[in-house]
Amino acid sequence: MPERIVIALGGNALQSKESGATAEGQLEVVKRTCEHIAEISRRGYEMAVVHGNGPQVGRIVLASETAKDVVPPMPFDVCGAMSQGYIGYHIQQALKYALSRRNRNYPVVTLATQVIVDKNDPAFRNPTKPIGAFYSEAEAKALEQEKGYTMRDDAGRGWRRVVPSPLPKKIVEIGAIRLLWDHAIVVACGGGGIPVVENMDGTLEGVAAVIDKDFAAELLAEEVDADALMILTEVEKVAIRFGQPDQRDLSRLSLAEAARFVREGHFGVGSMLPKVEAAMRFVRHNPSKKAIITSLDHALDALDGKTGTIVTFS
Repeated sequence: MPERIVIALGGNALQSKESGATAEGQLEVVKRTCEHIAEISRRGYEMAVVHGNGPQVGRIVLASETAKDVVPPMPFDVCGAMSQGYIGYHIQQALKYALSRRNRNYPVVTLATQVIVDKNDPAFRNPTKPIGAFYSEAEAKALEQEKGYTMRDDAGRGWRRVVPSPLPKKIVEIGAIRLLWDHAIVVACGGGGIPVVENMDGTLEGVAAVIDKDFAAELLAEEVDADALMILTEVEKVAIRFGQPDQRDLSRLSLAEAARFVREGHFGVGSMLPKVEAAMRFVRHNPSKKAIITSLDHALDALDGKTGTIVTFS
């Protein structure tokens, strides 16, 4: 049987500093990204794709709030759903074309995906995920008073809104993803999924939060019984003492080694840490399987075991 993989795409796979923040610029980056994904498909792998949405959802929120005197602003969960739609549309266009160039007439489908989170998750008491534009301190304080936002200084660059980042518990549309698996490449859990909580009567309610896309991809990989979780980022390998003269790149990581490096604080909270933790979670729950962390350009070689960081149970 073909190997099943879930691919988590980092922000650099959707947008670059050179491309700018326009839809046209993003599409050009996505086209280059999809050449790599199509080549993985050509090798015979079955896959689903999960993408981030950090800058995109922030711009959607900003546009909505800027136009508030003309049209009512959209709530955050709706903005997340909008980002799933347009990013998925770009991936569908670009990946379908890249597949056709390889004589693979294979459907690509984007599924608006809700992900249930626990309304009592500690993240709701400590919002940490920055979104949207930068503000002065005075503007930030005004937004806190006017809208009830939580605003924090972002590394001295200005003040930004922060929202909770709860852990994903359940993918609402997982049954549909499983049905689609044998017939299409599914783009699912975009931006980590639309975060919803489950009420006592069984109804779902959207919340203002951002689920980390690496944790959502890990949950999806478990739910579809994937053979591997592949997390694509900007670097070829995970490293300890990153950026220092004695930086050490890691080709293989056992669960115990990864846990030790996490305790020692080697991985950035907003960058490599969630990737390593998602990889650890996958192999902890699936001891015979592996997670791979590498860059988009090295994805094929990493699948062949030639590069990247391979995370295994032991």
